[in-house]
Amino acid sequence: MAIQWFPGHMHLTKKAITERIKDTDVVIELLDARLPGSSANPLLAELTAGRLSLKVLNKQDVADPERTALWLAYYNSLPDTRAIGLDASMTTPARALIDACHGLAPKRGGLAKPMRVLICGVPNVGKSTLINTLTGRKAAKTGDEAGITKAEQRITLADDFYLYDTPGMLWPRIAVDQSGYHLAASGAIGRNAYDDEAVALELLAVLKRHYPGLLEARFKLKDVPAMTDEDLLAEVGRQRGALLGGGRVNLQKAAEIVMHEFRSATLGRITLESPEEFARWVADAQKLEMERAAKKEARTRERKGQRQDVTLPAPRPSS
Repeated sequence: MAIQWFPGHMHLTKKAITERIKDTDVVIELLDARLPGSSANPLLAELTAGRLSLKVLNKQDVADPERTALWLAYYNSLPDTRAIGLDASMTTPARALIDACHGLAPKRGGLAKPMRVLICGVPNVGKSTLINTLTGRKAAKTGDEAGITKAEQRITLADDFYLYDTPGMLWPRIAVDQSGYHLAASGAIGRNAYDDEAVALELLAVLKRHYPGLLEARFKLKDVPAMTDEDLLAEVGRQRGALLGGGRVNLQKAAEIVMHEFRSATLGRITLESPEEFARWVADAQKLEMERAAKKEARTRERKGQRQDVTLPAPRPSS
């Protein structure tokens, strides 16, 4: 099941970024440190091509530190790109953004050439919380749901540092299926766009593979790697009392519990993907897309050939 979500206000955000990028020195992309590849927007990369880029792995305090180090190394290896980890609720690390931007664009600064920075990210990645931390006031609305910010805001962090905040934006078609599930699990996608049970099962599959001990400790389970994903979800429901009549498990409630535990970080420090895994998923998605395109082209050629083979009936002789 592919998960897609691109509501109308995201079209407006795309247009706003297209206009704003003309006068932007540095683009900050706020990423979720628990899914650094899936939360990187390929549409944003296309819109901001050629601009200096600062990748900020937000929520690093709830992510797997070993995997965070791998992702920081990966992004720092890219041209014209810097990457830092951040916990948006902490004031001192948040100020590192300004220094990182000046490091990327050292010739910008001062009233004659103020630094102009565009900050972007997928919905619910913590961007508004970060901005409020930077300004020391509630300059942006926050909430634990996708799509809180709906319009661009200009925020002055210093006399020569202008920050333009844009609403959270996804992209029209999420080609990597795993990214869709991970974004949904993180809360970046509107609830009406996915099935809770399907997302919870995919999330449990990842956790069972990489963090079985955390599941066993949190839900008081044994031998998690030997369980099927479906049995694991049902057992979580039983342990938390999510039951219907006759002792049947309320799988919808169990799914909500699993996703809440992940989003609130009560399960532990988790990162759902490594750079190597994500690269493999992207390659598989590209291969699948090429195969679909080839089949579509073959069907088109076949239809054209059939039309050419159709012969008109001979005209009736005149009397």
